[in-house]
Amino acid sequence: MNRFRKWVYGNWFVPVVSGVLIVISFAIRRLAGGAADLALGPQWWLDAGAHATHAAAVFTLADVLMLAAAVIAGYRIVVTAVRALIARVIGIDLLVSIAAIGAVIIGNFWEAAAVTFLFAIGHALEAATMNKTRSALAELVAVAPDTAVVVRDGKQLEIPAGQVRMGEIVLVKNGAKVPVDGQVVSGTGSIDEASITGESILVEKSESDQVFAGTVSRGGFLQVTATGIGADTTLARIIHRVEEAQDAKARTQAFMDRFSAWYTPAVMVLALVAGLITGDVVLALTLLVIGCPGALVISIPVAIVAGIGRAARNGILIKGGEFLETSAKISAVAVDKTGTLTEGRPVLTDINVLDPAMHRTDVLAWAAAAEAGSEHPLARPILQTAHDEGVAPAGVPGAVTPVPGKGIVSAVDGGRVLIGNAPLLDEYGVRDDGRAAQAADELASDGKTPMIVAVDDRVIGVIGVADRIRQDAPEMVARLHRAGVEKVVMLTGDTRLVAEAVGRAAGIDEIHASQLPEDKLDAVAGLQRAGHTIAMVGDGVNDAPALATADIGVAMGAAGSAVAVETADIALMGDNLLKLPEAIGLAKRTVAVMRQNIVIALVTVALLLAGVFAGGVTMSLGMLVHEASVLVVIANAMRLLRNAQGSTAMPKSARTIADAGETAGLPGSPVL
Repeated sequence: MNRFRKWVYGNWFVPVVSGVLIVISFAIRRLAGGAADLALGPQWWLDAGAHATHAAAVFTLADVLMLAAAVIAGYRIVVTAVRALIARVIGIDLLVSIAAIGAVIIGNFWEAAAVTFLFAIGHALEAATMNKTRSALAELVAVAPDTAVVVRDGKQLEIPAGQVRMGEIVLVKNGAKVPVDGQVVSGTGSIDEASITGESILVEKSESDQVFAGTVSRGGFLQVTATGIGADTTLARIIHRVEEAQDAKARTQAFMDRFSAWYTPAVMVLALVAGLITGDVVLALTLLVIGCPGALVISIPVAIVAGIGRAARNGILIKGGEFLETSAKISAVAVDKTGTLTEGRPVLTDINVLDPAMHRTDVLAWAAAAEAGSEHPLARPILQTAHDEGVAPAGVPGAVTPVPGKGIVSAVDGGRVLIGNAPLLDEYGVRDDGRAAQAADELASDGKTPMIVAVDDRVIGVIGVADRIRQDAPEMVARLHRAGVEKVVMLTGDTRLVAEAVGRAAGIDEIHASQLPEDKLDAVAGLQRAGHTIAMVGDGVNDAPALATADIGVAMGAAGSAVAVETADIALMGDNLLKLPEAIGLAKRTVAVMRQNIVIALVTVALLLAGVFAGGVTMSLGMLVHEASVLVVIANAMRLLRNAQGSTAMPKSARTIADAGETAGLPGSPVL
């Protein structure tokens, strides 16, 4: 019973019932005509009057059924048109309503039924295919977990996922969906994160690793502390973002809406004028049907929904149609170095002692004490090495002052520790006899990031850090060029020598080194003045001014960042650089489909209008061709749901500059 009620209130009930009535009407007409022919015999003139009376009654029943088909199919159309008129909107439904009502008034029941029936079918197909294009969103909703196994009072309890409390221990067993965002506190396991990042490769999880709601355990057993539940999970934020993005209008769609607002009344005026001049009511009504801009109206939103849905399925969140359209115009890409072109997991490689009173471990201890309060990626290898060598700081610095583009200043045990580059020493009046600068240049020429360490007013040493270039960085640059990007630019606060080493390894077109945040902003603005539409890939903190200035701001590895998901124009959920050219390529294909759809819609209307004035195109035929054009437009847009050519698989080789000399990549400096 519920299934029947669902069908009655669904999209297909009206066209099916209307279609059945039309078929019965035609059948009655055909049978009535056949019966009359069979009745005509040698003495047909004797009972001709009786046959005529019977035929008239039959044809009246056929007309009633045809009229009923038109009413059933047209009821919703007329209601929608009236509601739109109340809101002062003249839309396609009004054109169809006027044409159908006019056809009924002049007794052309078949034309009225055909127009409304075909329009109802078109509406049902449009709704069905729009749901299909939103399939990525449906898939995201489908992966949302229903239940969770938690530990309460020492017992395992299975509860609805929405009832998990923050900080509670959740058990994730083999084959189960992860019900919350959280941090692994015990156990190991393999997690399928395709629903979040779009990557099909399993990710190994162990203690301290982060897991996301909606991902699936493919092996092992994990105990997870809930850090995000319900609407605060990454999956929920993605669903919310995709919902908003698919409903957001592109500039072209906004223009088409304005165009339709003028176009539809223009068609009505054209039909009225044609009817008055020719005196042909059927011609006027046919023009109303032919002029329906249905394919034109649907051409843009169906492409946007399909494009954004395809991107979301691949772990790429695009903020909306406007940003999708802008991304198709990207001609230059600016990238940060630390954590973008490089893995962001550097290791400490060198400790050069410059103060005779100091030992190697002393320089390391002072550097670690200064970096204990820093969140920069290069602080980690220093602290890790200090821990491994038993000189890790016992606490945190009294104060840590970042100096953008230069380094940090920390208060340690009543003293002042500087760690950064030569301009940092100059700013604080620390004199260098040249040995620190020479050591830093030697490290940089070897492809390592140098950091000068000074305590109070004397330089005590220079440490060097090297990072691995991302395996996919060179391939990313190559694919960006193939996608139509003219220039790939690196903006980094690191030294020229280090930056050039990374640039050579990744194939970067243009390198800007020793960049302060305002310098990065100026570089982006300069590219825009040169006529480029620019995308900026950065961490959103030190690169914030440049990200805000760029036409498109891109966040990488955004799965764990609520801010990135909500604010980035494009958020790459995984940590895969190849998703960037994939996003740009998809945007270009989407815009191409939008343009193709507009051409299809306009050419169809133009040809039909010409056919009406030339003769031969009837109201029903016009509506049939019109609905066919709508289906062509939708089918064209649905091509976007297929995976694009090309793979995002990573190259097999990766090297470090420290291991491979000047041909490898490295991290950023402490000043990025």
